[in-house]
Amino acid sequence: MKKKRCEWCVGSVLEMEYHDTEWGVPLHDDRTHFEYIILDGAQAGLSWATILKRRDGYREAFARFDPEKVARFTERKIESLLGNRAIIRNRLKVRSAVKNARAFLDIQTMFGSFDAYIWRFTGGKTIRNRWKEQADIPVSTTESEAMSRDMKKRGFSFVGSTICYAYMQAAGMVNDHTVDCFRYEQVRCAKRCAPE
Repeated sequence: MKKKRCEWCVGSVLEMEYHDTEWGVPLHDDRTHFEYIILDGAQAGLSWATILKRRDGYREAFARFDPEKVARFTERKIESLLGNRAIIRNRLKVRSAVKNARAFLDIQTMFGSFDAYIWRFTGGKTIRNRWKEQADIPVSTTESEAMSRDMKKRGFSFVGSTICYAYMQAAGMVNDHTVDCFRYEQVRCAKRCAPE
C-alpha cells in the first residue's frame, strides 16, 4: 500500500527523502540548527526543492556548517562564495550566513547552547498541530513572530516570521505533518522534547 505523505513533498525524490527522514523530527544538535538557519535563509523567495538540490554545495561552501569557521569568513571569502555555482549566489544571503554565524556563537555563549535558546519559543516541547489539509497550515504564528523579533534583536538577518516558522517545522518545534501523513505519529513528541 502506498504511503500517504504531506502534499508539499511529492514533487521530487529529494523532497520525499527529506520529508520521510528529517522534516519535523525534534532537533537538539547545534550544528544542525545552524545548518537549518543557513538553508532556511537561503530559501527566501525560492522553493525548498531548489535548496535541497544545493545542500551538498552549501555543506562544502560553509565549512560543513561549523558556525565558528563561518563566523571567521573574510570579505575575500564572501566574494569567492559569490562565484560558487553550487549555492545561491545572492550577496545579501551569503553575508547573512556569516553575520548569523556570529550571532549564533553569541547565543551559545549566553545560553550554553543554541538549542537551549531556540526551544524556549515553544516552552521546550513540540507543538502538536492537527492539520487535515496542506492549505490549513499557517505560514507564521505568534511563536514564530516572537522568535523572529528576538533573533533580529540579537543580530540575525533573514529571520522573518515566515522563515522562522519554516525553521520551526523543520526542527520539529511544531508537528505540521498533516494527520493523514504516515510521519505524523512517527515524529509525535508527547512529552518534553528539549533536554532537561
